[in-house]
Amino acid sequence: MKIIAVHAYSTRAKTEIPFVWRQGLPGNDPFTEVTWLRLVTDAGIEGWSCAVRGAIALDLINRRLKDWLIGKDPLMKELLWHELWELDRIEEFPMYMMGVVDAALWDITAKAAKLPLYQLLGGYRHEIEAYASTVTYATTAEFLDVADQCLARGFRAIKLHAWGDARKDAALCQALRKHVGPDIALMYDGSAGFDPYDALYLGRALEEADYLWYEEPMREFSIGAYRRLCDQLDIPVLAAETSDGCHYNVADFIQQGAADMVRTSWFYKGGITGALRVAHLADSFQLSAEVHGMGVENTHLCLAIRNNHYYETLIKANPIVVEPSIGPDAKVRAPAAPGLGYDVDLKTLEKIAVAKL
Repeated sequence: MKIIAVHAYSTRAKTEIPFVWRQGLPGNDPFTEVTWLRLVTDAGIEGWSCAVRGAIALDLINRRLKDWLIGKDPLMKELLWHELWELDRIEEFPMYMMGVVDAALWDITAKAAKLPLYQLLGGYRHEIEAYASTVTYATTAEFLDVADQCLARGFRAIKLHAWGDARKDAALCQALRKHVGPDIALMYDGSAGFDPYDALYLGRALEEADYLWYEEPMREFSIGAYRRLCDQLDIPVLAAETSDGCHYNVADFIQQGAADMVRTSWFYKGGITGALRVAHLADSFQLSAEVHGMGVENTHLCLAIRNNHYYETLIKANPIVVEPSIGPDAKVRAPAAPGLGYDVDLKTLEKIAVAKL
């Protein structure tokens, strides 16, 4: 099998549900841009994936990736994954571009095998519980109201993205625990908002409130700072989410005692191939590798990785809006279609594309 054509389609639409992030940071652009990658093979099988960027992704596909992919065997994913890292040495790709190419290759492979991707990867479960991952709301009262809505919707686990103020966030986290009681799993994501001193203060408050994990409290540039934090806290510190370098970098976090749990995802860890490397590396140390983010690619990873425990779904609004794939019991079920399961209307995509290749 050979790749005979590489196409890309960028779309742009007004963001339907705006949201805010921690203090000082916008949650999203007024317009949502995505670029679809389409790999066509001489066997009549096509591979699809989607980058959540517009012009940047289209430029990289056109300038760096198209000519390299033409004529390649898409089933040789290991070879192509390493070749892509060689190209990265020259281009310094955004992390998500590594994932887009690899996911499209896995889509082709699973379609050729006539299997949903998670089963091709080995398969560990057919469904998984989702947790409600909040955006940043204005007040503690609004957070508690959103939590009540999430519980009524069936969620039994909630993760906070709060204000980026260690003392305010600590008070919110403890108020939420008091509000929901001891039986709801709670997590907190710092989104890299703190220095080591505030990170420690907030971590101790989370310990008191019996939170399940403490995620990315600091930027992941200093493994030493994370090691000190892990040494000072009993709550599991979840790290290596946005750090570059896939499993090579995650290995340093683990070996240095700078993470009690690690993040993996197709988006930040070099596609399906890289995400599995991180998960298997963590498993060899008996650590969790929790899948970060939403979407079909991460759904397949959640169902294939043993040491992942939840699917993350972002709750953007109030009243809350929940993505359609979440069942009434707050679980995500396995896709049945071969491959990733994208159902792309090519004629419509070509019509609405603001730029294409």
